[in-house]
Amino acid sequence: FPAMLPPPTPFKLFGLAASVSEMRFSHFLLAIFAGRFLRFLLLAVLTMTTFATILGTLLADIGYASVDSPFGTLTAAVTEEGLVRLAFPEEPLEEVLDRLAAKLSPRIVEAPARFEQVRRELDEYFAGSRRDFDVLLDRTLMSAFAKKVLAATTAIPYGSISTYTEMAAAAGSPRGSRAAGNALGSNPLPLIVPCHRVLRTGGNLGGYGGGLDRKRWLLELEGALRPQL
Repeated sequence: FPAMLPPPTPFKLFGLAASVSEMRFSHFLLAIFAGRFLRFLLLAVLTMTTFATILGTLLADIGYASVDSPFGTLTAAVTEEGLVRLAFPEEPLEEVLDRLAAKLSPRIVEAPARFEQVRRELDEYFAGSRRDFDVLLDRTLMSAFAKKVLAATTAIPYGSISTYTEMAAAAGSPRGSRAAGNALGSNPLPLIVPCHRVLRTGGNLGGYGGGLDRKRWLLELEGALRPQL
């Protein structure tokens, strides 16, 4: 049988305990350091992400965001000049952004904070407490003729209607009712520029980029048409 080891002396036991305590204390310090380092790293990442977001927003030419409405989510886009695009829910976000990138600038970033006024004014309009919009507009996406037609359209009072012929005449082209209709049909800022207030001569609804049911709904909201029973 192997010889039995002598029992440890009190000094050896004390030294062993001290070594274990020192190891635990070292691990404790290491854990504190690691925790602080991870917090520092996380803070650095968040700071860089925030900085990158702010920088991207500052460098972007176009900001976009989703805006709620009674008939679904709208897509709104803004430039330094003002609101440049308001798209109905049927228009896919990717297509709206692709067209903006092709016609204006590819530097586009999501920027919900820039649309507080747009959201507030649309909410007030749908609630029936707003008749005119104060938000600034960027008409870059409109042709020269469309700008004239849509300027005349903006002048149609809340609760009133006009005709394609009248809008063509107001734009300086009395025989251009068809061209006026095309300009209204391609209106990049529906609701804000109220192309829904333009009907055919005789009272027929005509056309509307958001659909005839939506056009009637808007005219009923404004009191221009009586609700259908």
